[in-house]
Parts: sequence; structure tokens; C-alpha cells
Amino acid sequence: MTKIELNNIVKHLPNSPGVYQFLNSDEVIIYVGKAKSLIKRVRSYFKQIHKDGKTNSLVKNIHNIRHIVVKTESDALLLENSLIKKFKPKYNILLKDDKTYPWICIKNERFPRVFYTRKMIKDGSDYYGPYTSLRVVKTILNIISSLYKLRTCSYDLNDQKVQNNKYKVCLEFHLGNCLGPCEDLQEEENYNQNIIEIKDILRGNFKNSLHSFRREMKVMADDLKFEQANLIKSKINALENYQYKSTVVNPKISNVDVFSYSEDENFVYVNFLQISFGSIVRSFNLEIKSKIDEGIKKILELAAIEIRLKFASNSPIIYCSIPIDLGENVSIEVPKIGDKKKIIDLSHKNAIQFKFDRLKQIKIVDPERHQNRILGRLKEDLNLDKIPVHIECFDNSNTQGTNPASACVVFRDGKPSKKDYRHFNIKTVTGPDDYASMEEVVFRRYSRLLSEGSDLPELIIIDGGKGQLSASLKSLIKLGLESKISIIGIAKRLEEIYFPNDSTPLFLDKKSESLILIQKLRNEAHRFSLKHHRNKRSENAFTNELNSIKGIGDTTMITLLKKFKSNDKISKLRFEDLQNSIGKSKAALVFNHYNAVKP
Repeated sequence: MTKIELNNIVKHLPNSPGVYQFLNSDEVIIYVGKAKSLIKRVRSYFKQIHKDGKTNSLVKNIHNIRHIVVKTESDALLLENSLIKKFKPKYNILLKDDKTYPWICIKNERFPRVFYTRKMIKDGSDYYGPYTSLRVVKTILNIISSLYKLRTCSYDLNDQKVQNNKYKVCLEFHLGNCLGPCEDLQEEENYNQNIIEIKDILRGNFKNSLHSFRREMKVMADDLKFEQANLIKSKINALENYQYKSTVVNPKISNVDVFSYSEDENFVYVNFLQISFGSIVRSFNLEIKSKIDEGIKKILELAAIEIRLKFASNSPIIYCSIPIDLGENVSIEVPKIGDKKKIIDLSHKNAIQFKFDRLKQIKIVDPERHQNRILGRLKEDLNLDKIPVHIECFDNSNTQGTNPASACVVFRDGKPSKKDYRHFNIKTVTGPDDYASMEEVVFRRYSRLLSEGSDLPELIIIDGGKGQLSASLKSLIKLGLESKISIIGIAKRLEEIYFPNDSTPLFLDKKSESLILIQKLRNEAHRFSLKHHRNKRSENAFTNELNSIKGIGDTTMITLLKKFKSNDKISKLRFEDLQNSIGKSKAALVFNHYNAVKP
């Protein structure tokens, strides 16, 4: 990949948290990094010569850049960790083992213990995390231990041993921190109910716990025990600020492939996430051109097969955003809620980002495809019969009814065709009648195109609401064009789109490329019309004065205005200054006009 292509990738990276991967010429990952803002972090590698020779060597070997978008900076940190362990990139500090981030474990045993660990054991226990801060873990465990009286011993409390009085209560029981399940002093049902509530806290559902803490804090404060109340308040703050888990690392989701998609008129953008041992270890994007109407289900099935073959994946479970069929040996799930749905949402977010990246790149390297895609989207959004390759837009301008003017701008293939722009001086309308003015110019424009045999537009845009649109439609009906040309109006207040004989407007998304194109046409028509109106107004102002002097023509007037800028300055000139500019005889006419003694 050339330096220009690399700069183009960097230029269009998102300003969001994520993980970036640098690849060498053999498409091998040589560095993995995290970022709060992908574009700012990656751009920093290419904006300077680094003091560190290793970093300069890294930059020289970068031939491609990939990225994965995540929700938070903490998620980026965790994903970076799992990718480094998976690929062991040349320029990364290699991590020794999996004992990097702490987890909270609820042990799979009778009277389960709750503790933190840095090592996951596949024994059916529940693990929550990982957490980027051990302080957060200890705070949560302190909160849990203050709310619930749990055992901390490692005894095997099976029913037979407890009934045989094998164990004795310890100091924790006498301190009131444990209810003594080892001597059968606590019912298992009661203990398990506590565990269910603890799991809710670890999932982020701690409404009941917060209520309990606030009630306890108020009691302490009422008893003037302010230190204890403040301690409880700190626990409340910790709970409220606690981000309970990461969506990019979840031990319950393992050996799974994830597929989602985003699409436009001609292409489908597929994202693939591969999850191993609870972590995202690979992200890959694929762009597919839809040549016939295969349907999104068929396209996604073909994409899934191709990607799984590419990466030799044999995961027995696939999460997908829509139902697909990959044969009997694969289980397809379409998650609707919970952690699985969050993984699908993350994949979909990356598919959308990939689409945006591709569209930005295409705009630069293939502008024709970019324009065709936008026009195709406009056709769909406005429900037109054909793609509007030729679009014309009209706008009126006047100042309290004086110097009325109109303009028509023309776009071909989504771009201005300035040689086809036209100005109109209003001829049949007196006063500030915007509707009648629009009716006149639309009639004049298309009666002329018909008489000349010129091509007609596929779409007409009127700057205005229902009134201006109805007036324009009258002209098309007179010319017999109402069924041959589509016409819409765009109102300025809410940017709503009006259609003929329909009082209900269409509201396009404010970020829609269709609306942006319509606004671009409207703004260009307004600019062109206003420019003509101002020129006409200025011309009339000048004509009233200089052209009223007998013997002074347009050439002399233009010469004076170019040099002295205004009638006011011309009226104050000395005779010698006028003579040097336009000659003695004409200077005398102008000088005498401005300096004649008024009766």
C-alpha cells in the first residue's frame, strides 16, 4: 500500500475509542494499540520523526491499518490485551500469561464464595469482568460483604460433612460477618437468594442495593454518626459510578463467530468478529457488490462461508443479526437481549464504521461511483421513477417587491453545471408575489426547453413550501409536463419536503445524503438568485444617476464606477480628476450635472 493510500486510511479513521492494528507488507500484524480517539492516536505516528528508533522502524514497516471500534476506552484496553496475546505482534511488549486483569468469581459450589481472581478455571463457576482496576474490584467486594454475610472459608460444605459436624464456626461468625453455614446455622435457600442478588449487582442492576444504602446512610446521619454515614456515601458513589462489565470480554461467550452488516444501494458491508475464550480475537470487514436482487440473507450466507474459510473457523455457534442457514453442523442464533445482543451491536457498529470509511475513500478515488450512489439514494428516498441525473432548482429574490429576480441552477450527475445556470427578470408580476413569480419563471424555462428540443430534467426542486410548489405545478400542467418531470418543494423552516397534491411533508434525516444534496441545490439557487438581484438593484441605482446625464453612455459610466466605486464619490470629484479619467468634454457634462446650482 502506497504512502498516499495509508494517509487516506488515517484521514478517515473515526474519532472514537478502539483498537488499531498495523500490518506489514505480508499482511502480518506487527503492532496492536488502543486509543481514546483512533484518528488522533494513529495520525500521531505519521506526523513526526520519533526519537525512539524502534517506533521509526515500526512506522517504516506499516503497509496497512485495520481498526475495531468499541464503546469505551476501558473496552479498548481489554481488547488490546486479548489481541496482543492472540497475535504476539513483533513491536508489542508480549504479555506473559492470562493473569493480567482481575475477575470476580462466584464459585460453583454449595454455599458459593465470592472473591476476586486473575485466573479463570472452567469448573462451572461464574466470572464477572475483567476489570481494568483492582481498586474497583475491591470496592465492589467490600460493598457486597457489607450488604451480605457470606462465608470466606474454603471448606467443602457438602451436606453430608455438615450433618456429621465436621466443621466448627470461625472468628468471622463471632464477628458477625458470617451466619455459620458450616454448622448448618444458615439455610441454603436463604444463602442462594443472597447470591442471586449479588449477581444482579455484578450485572449492574443494583437499584435495591442503592436504596438500602441510602436508607442506612440516613439512619447514621440522624444518629449523628457522620463518619459512618460518609463511609456509606462513598460506597453509594462507587456503585453509581461502577461500570459493571466489558462487552468485548465475556467468559460466557466462547468459540463463537459473529456476523452483522450494513448496506447502501449497491453494496453490502459485512463485519466478522471471532470470539475465543471470552475475548474478541479477530475482526474482519468485507465489501460485497450486489449485482442482482439476491436478498440480504443470501449475501450474508455467502459472506459468512467465505470468511469462515478464509480464517479456517469451525466454531459451532454463530451469532447473526438476521436468520441465515449454513447447514446442520452450525447453530445460528439471533440474539435479542443480554450480552449476546451487545456483541451483535458492537459488530454492527463496526460494519457501519466500515461503510463510512469506504464511502469516504470512494469519494476521493472514485467520485463517479460516489455520485451515482448518492443519486440512487435520492431516487429511493423521494420514490422517483428514475435516477435524477439532471436536476434543476428555482429560487426567487426581491427587496420589498422591488427589483424581483429569479434563478435556475442545474446539476448534472450530482455536480453543478454552471454553463446551464439561468437568470430571469420577472416580467408579468407586479409587487412581491412569490407564487406568481415562480409560476412565470417555471413556465418560461420549460416552454423554452421544449421549443429548443433540449433535454428535460428528471427532477425539479422549488425553494419554498406548498404555495410555491402548487404555483410551479400549474406551469407544468399548462405545458403537459406534470407526468414527465418529478417536482418537489423544500421549506426552509424544518427542511421538510413537499410533493404535489400531498399536504403531508416528508422529513428526511438531517444527516441524509439525499437531504444534503437537495440543500446544496437550494443554497446554490439562493446564492445565484441573490447575486443577480443585488446586481440588478445596484445597476438600477447607478442608472438613475449617471445614465440620466445626456451624453454619458454605459462605457463612460462603467469607467467611472470601476475607478471611483460609487456615485457619491464621483459627485465630489474635482473637474481635473474627471478630465484625467474620461476626457475634457465628458468631464464637463458630469461635473456640471453634480455641481449645477439647484433652483
